[in-house]
Amino acid sequence: MNSSIISKEEILKAFEFRHATKEFDASRKIAEEDMAFILETARLSPSSFGFEPWHFIVVQNKELREALKPVAWGAPLKLDTASHFVLGLSMNASMTKWDAPYISTMLHEVKKFPEEVVNGYLTFYREFQERDFALDTDKKLFDWASKQTYIALGNMMTSAALIGIDSCPIEGFNQEKAEALLREKFGVDTDKYGLSYMVAFGYRKAEPPHAKSRRNKKDLITWL
Repeated sequence: MNSSIISKEEILKAFEFRHATKEFDASRKIAEEDMAFILETARLSPSSFGFEPWHFIVVQNKELREALKPVAWGAPLKLDTASHFVLGLSMNASMTKWDAPYISTMLHEVKKFPEEVVNGYLTFYREFQERDFALDTDKKLFDWASKQTYIALGNMMTSAALIGIDSCPIEGFNQEKAEALLREKFGVDTDKYGLSYMVAFGYRKAEPPHAKSRRNKKDLITWL
């Protein structure tokens, strides 16, 4: 297999191209196969222990987009103009604690580990949660799952940029009110899932007002 499928220059060009698009061109829609590609990069993203503690809701229904506006102060313009709008959900403690049924299902039915491997894996996973990272509250377990879901977010935005599609990650929402809405109107079981972020995809209406600015490499990278 050729290890240079995409040149380094092309990848860096995509990173330069990507910016947090505030308003999209509402007349342009992402092709179905392109959006499927973006979502597939989320599905293939790495996660701690390979447990995939996420779910993604693509909100195309106009009424549901309108319902999100009052609880998401950072999203109204994107909800109006984005081609596709995605909610990134992360699993709550009821799904990710070492003895949760979901974890057993992943080990037995998805990874198809033999029983002796499952037992060893669960022991290791329990020690990780209770000893190494002290994930001893529901909030800590949700935040840990969110870290994994953000990996998928980064991969979606990068893969979009690589094919010329814009994006904007959104944390401008009231989490409690947003999750109540998801429970009431979106059919989300909020005992199992919480909302980590929103992300809009589409095509920019205008070019960014200024060039990308970043700190100097010497200020953020240390070689030892």
